[in-house]
Amino acid sequence: MKLKFALMITLAGAAAAQTASPVSLNLVMSLVKTVKVDGKTTEQFAPSPKTVLPGDVIRQVVTVRNSGGRALKNVPVTLPVPKNTRYLAPEKGLDDVRAEFSIDQGKTFAAAPLMKKVTVTENGRSVVKEVEVKPSEYTTVRWTVSELGADQTLKLGYRIQVK
Repeated sequence: MKLKFALMITLAGAAAAQTASPVSLNLVMSLVKTVKVDGKTTEQFAPSPKTVLPGDVIRQVVTVRNSGGRALKNVPVTLPVPKNTRYLAPEKGLDDVRAEFSIDQGKTFAAAPLMKKVTVTENGRSVVKEVEVKPSEYTTVRWTVSELGADQTLKLGYRIQVK
């Protein structure tokens, strides 16, 4: 089965509240391929894949740029996990900004590990238990950039797998 992706990036909060936001976002989705080069296993990235197959891993990286003349504080950057994919892990080697996750399409966010309440039957009785949410259940990722300096650029991202 081949899938095509369409994504929406949301920028909210202080930067978005301004009439002409100095913050710009550029999302690049790349297909991750593991290959052997000179006997060593390495990864190669194919930007903007037109089609993907179940099991393919996609690297999503958003470049956040403040083109304004002053620093901005607490800039939220939100990326939904595309339908027909599952969240895998944060992208390593990018800027270290604390991420929060949502399991309800961005209505609520919390730092990992997320917890949820489930009702189970034990000894014939319904019991409510709190269990850890698997990362594959995440629907949205949000980073809050504590300060984005004037003319500063940073990269944020994560990996997903096509279902």
